[in-house]
Amino acid sequence: MAVAQAQSKNHEFLWRRLHTLAGVIPVGLFLLEHLFTNATVLQGPAAFNQAVDAIQSIPLLHFVEFVFIFLPITYHGVFGLYVAFVSGYNAGQYSWGRNMLFAVQRITGVITFVFIIFHLWTTRFSGNAPTFDMVHNLVSNPAYFWFMIVGVVAATFHFANGLWSFCIHWGITVGARSQRIVAWVTMIIFVVLAGMGVASLIAFMHTA
Repeated sequence: MAVAQAQSKNHEFLWRRLHTLAGVIPVGLFLLEHLFTNATVLQGPAAFNQAVDAIQSIPLLHFVEFVFIFLPITYHGVFGLYVAFVSGYNAGQYSWGRNMLFAVQRITGVITFVFIIFHLWTTRFSGNAPTFDMVHNLVSNPAYFWFMIVGVVAATFHFANGLWSFCIHWGITVGARSQRIVAWVTMIIFVVLAGMGVASLIAFMHTA
């Protein structure tokens, strides 16, 4: 019985480490690529369409998307939902503020998973390659626009705060001081990325 419990704990520890790794590589990199591609709209519709065309020209694009994007997102999202509903809040281990971030991390994870599915369904899987006109028409709907705002803020927070957890799980930050420094850095990353995402959505709505 003790051996079985130890093996079960080791397996869960491995799955959790892979979960944090998938959240950074490749899911996090995909988020960054998506944000920077969308940010090209700040230079005008033509710049965004050109950036999308460059992505569409990648050899074996569907294979790359399936193996390096869709599968990792599915694993990270499904296992993340499991973690969100079974994890405690470590009240005796961390401060009130860190426990609040722990709870928000789980909440934004659920929101982000729903947001990604809906966003992909209305863009990538719509049957047409994304263009400025497509996104402009979508965000012209106030409900869709605000849903995207919430989704972008949730996704960028989940990614940035997840970097803090990633650094701990992989032994990058061991001491309390290094963890505090990384916490501040990741919150700056969140503000920058969220600002970039929101600015891009506003540009899609107003740029003619």
